[in-house]
Amino acid sequence: MRRLLTFGLLWGVMVLAIVERPVCGDEPVLLPGVRPELLSETGAGEGPAWHPELGLLMSGDGHIMRRDRNGVMSVHQRDAGSNGLIFDRRGRLVVCQSQQRRVVRYELDGQLTVLAERFEGQRFNNTNDVALDSRGRIYFSDPRYGDRADMEIRDRAGKLVEGVYRIDPDGRISRIITHELERPNGLVVTPDDQWLFVADNNNNQVGGARKLWRFGLRPDGMIDPASQTLIYDWKTTRGPDGVKLDAAGRLFVAAGLNRPNLPYETADSPTAGIYVLSPAGKLLEFVPIPRDETTNCAFGGDDLRTLFITAGGSLWSLRVQVPGRPVWPVRPLP
Repeated sequence: MRRLLTFGLLWGVMVLAIVERPVCGDEPVLLPGVRPELLSETGAGEGPAWHPELGLLMSGDGHIMRRDRNGVMSVHQRDAGSNGLIFDRRGRLVVCQSQQRRVVRYELDGQLTVLAERFEGQRFNNTNDVALDSRGRIYFSDPRYGDRADMEIRDRAGKLVEGVYRIDPDGRISRIITHELERPNGLVVTPDDQWLFVADNNNNQVGGARKLWRFGLRPDGMIDPASQTLIYDWKTTRGPDGVKLDAAGRLFVAAGLNRPNLPYETADSPTAGIYVLSPAGKLLEFVPIPRDETTNCAFGGDDLRTLFITAGGSLWSLRVQVPGRPVWPVRPLP
């Protein structure tokens, strides 16, 4: 653990010191002939996050699973009940513990810190996905899929809320999205803190939202409601789940279905996979994944040019041309 603590501190210094060369958004996403590679049939349900020493962490089978740099799968944190995972700028693991309805952080010494468990005295629904901005503020979505009987969070009129929240470094929790979306899921903040992209995936209601939205972020971390812009609409198939950015600002979105889930979700043709979109919503590339459901993705590998994809419990990898843009680790200079 001491070795990981030292490593995390060193990466923290590198994050502040490294400045990446600009990458053009018109560079190809893939080389001709590149296809996704199946790495594991099990253990990869959601929330992949790359660590340069540990390898890939992901949520699966109720645990935080680990696929080490040699490809060996093991349980990293047993019974974590997790969904979204992300490493912050110090290399600490921030976790949406969906089953426990809270957001926690694993410190560099392995200790667990509870960051958010309630809002205005009410328990969260099922914390789902998590993102960070350059100031260390944490953003997370709080939808409820399945049984809604024990939902607690309501607005002042008594209406149930599936919202998006922000945790400030001082521990203050603010709700930044209340009813602008139906069921927020994956989310990501641009490196300049100007934009928040949020997946809206109401997948158990006929006619529900299956959309990706963009919001302008104010300096205080609140959204500008007037800035809400539709980026992409999956219409009647499964909507967007996890979202990541590459260094060119392009969006890598997990979405779609290969088989219909009637009456709620259609699939006239296989659509499950990774949708690569421009910031304005132009579809640049579609990478099909032959599993339902494609849930999330994360950039990793030493050059951050390997996209890891979770789908139906299986894990896939895909080599891309432009590295990812995670909060941590930063891609070393060439």
